[in-house]
Amino acid sequence: MEKPLKKFDRFDWTLTLLLLLFFLTSCFAIYSAQKTGQYVGQNFLYKQIFWYVVGSGIIGVVMMFDSDQYRKLSWYLYGFGVFLLIFLFFAPASIAEERNGAKSWFFIEPFGSIQPSEFMKVFLILALSSTIYAHHTKHTIKTLQTDFLLFIKLGFITALPLGMIMLQPDLGTSLVVIAIFTGIILVSGITWKIILPLYGGGAAFGTGILYLVIWKPEFLKKYLGVKTYQFGRIYAWLDPESYPEYGYHLLKSLSAIGSGMLTGKGINGSEVYIPESHTDFIFSVIGEEFGFVGGSFVISLYFLLIYHLTKTALDTNDPFNTYISAGVISMITFHVFQNIGMTIQLLPITGIPLPFISYGGSSLMGNMLAMGLIYGIRFHHKTYMFASKDRSFDI
Repeated sequence: MEKPLKKFDRFDWTLTLLLLLFFLTSCFAIYSAQKTGQYVGQNFLYKQIFWYVVGSGIIGVVMMFDSDQYRKLSWYLYGFGVFLLIFLFFAPASIAEERNGAKSWFFIEPFGSIQPSEFMKVFLILALSSTIYAHHTKHTIKTLQTDFLLFIKLGFITALPLGMIMLQPDLGTSLVVIAIFTGIILVSGITWKIILPLYGGGAAFGTGILYLVIWKPEFLKKYLGVKTYQFGRIYAWLDPESYPEYGYHLLKSLSAIGSGMLTGKGINGSEVYIPESHTDFIFSVIGEEFGFVGGSFVISLYFLLIYHLTKTALDTNDPFNTYISAGVISMITFHVFQNIGMTIQLLPITGIPLPFISYGGSSLMGNMLAMGLIYGIRFHHKTYMFASKDRSFDI
């Protein structure tokens, strides 16, 4: 008979080490970014340390719940998240901030700004995972009809918060929600006979819109009422030099990362001014001060994190835990790919932070909440509770 592991050995020390490395990287990057940022007199480093402490507390609370409790709480959390998104539209200006034309934050003294959509992403993962688990429990025999019914259920659950986030408007978070939905769909067991036509059609539609934006903008202006300035972000992505009024951030980012070359200019060596360098463009600061080596180190950290999360999804024999892990993997992967991609002209610029490194209390707490789910999976599930194989320090 296998001997149960002690709680100390069941704790996910590998994930703890990775988060510690992200914390140190974030501190160095934010310390440098605030020296050349536009927010003179504010110490974002101290605030980030505070949010990391709060996030660690969130992990400590969340990991105490097992998968059965997650399932029971999932709809309450989803409903709470939807309520916050709805309330955001009706809240008075004194507690609901509008920044850069988007009403996405609550302002709560003394904590500052709280963005409910960051937490909604994790609540959505739980709701989608719970729905898939309940559906497969009820429909033990799969058919094309039952799979399509599941797809409709998941689509409706996602559409509700997605629509409200798009109305704020917050394009970056909306894309993350779509990425979460896509990732969970791929592991939900839905037949490819449904997935391929739907996503193939979506890809064709997106490609058609991009073609019209680049080659036939007059058509969109005439028949869809699209304004000229709304094309700016795409044009600036493809040719920032020709559209400097829209491509200012990208040109500055490319200049900063390029000037860092192999090893960078050293800490506090930033010479290129980039607005919001401590948040969305933190990777540009890393690229300038630590060069290709520093950027590669950060990308390697994310690779190890995603590998660890993937291993968690594969090791657990509870489908509900697998769905949760897939949702968290999709969320983190899209964040990283989009944020780093937009700083090097691989993707268009959207307002999306770099997980665990960019400054931001809501973003960090949302990500720590997601990590708490992973800690809970590895702490409670029987796959990790017995000493037949020591998984405690296994990446």
